[in-house]
Amino acid sequence: MDPAPRTVKANGITLAYRAWGPEGAPPLLLLHCRGADGADWAPIAARLAAGVPARRVYAPDLRGHGRSDWPGTEPGAGPEAYAYEAMCADVLDFLGALGIERVDVIGHSLGGAVGYLLAQRAPEVVRRLVLEDVPAPIPLDPPRPPAARPDGDLPFDWAMVRATDGQRNAPDPVWWDHMDRITMPTLLIGGGATSLIPQDQIAVLAELIPDSRLVTIDAGHLVHETRPEEFLAVLEDFLTA
Repeated sequence: MDPAPRTVKANGITLAYRAWGPEGAPPLLLLHCRGADGADWAPIAARLAAGVPARRVYAPDLRGHGRSDWPGTEPGAGPEAYAYEAMCADVLDFLGALGIERVDVIGHSLGGAVGYLLAQRAPEVVRRLVLEDVPAPIPLDPPRPPAARPDGDLPFDWAMVRATDGQRNAPDPVWWDHMDRITMPTLLIGGGATSLIPQDQIAVLAELIPDSRLVTIDAGHLVHETRPEEFLAVLEDFLTA
């Protein structure tokens, strides 16, 4: 059963989040992809929470998504409202607000990029890091053109899409330069040839991060959704090692 969202103030905004598992169990943080929210992780989170050992699993809605604040809708807001660095700062403050000093982090796509920025900025906070089908911070050539907004209501702020596309086209070179700051054990999971993420970029990340290994699950971009059993098996081996 998907638990009801809770909220917490972090980095000056309200973040919604869901939690599974016994309080006091080892904490695990799940960061969703662009356009989703914490509920995307519900089946995986429930399994991880009930595993051996049991875990306390947290899945926040990143800013601009779901029930968290959408600061890009405020008057005068610019693309910095949805900078990857702002999402990283949100997550770090979120952990502090909940009293979590050290945590395992699993991030998918956008959430993976936020995860590796968190690991660069605060390596003492991240015990182990899992990056699911996440691109390396390599400028897109040619750049991704502006996307057309779909009709109707969306469960995320369209300004977030424009802002994150901008950073995907031209990521800060510091992200690349600081990969060697990710000193904790790191698992990269690629989605294989049918993924929209170039798999050679994931291999590049595996070379840049000192203590890392790469596993490919031929599932496309949505690895944890398409092949949950294989995904969980790989996680169990890594997180309990």
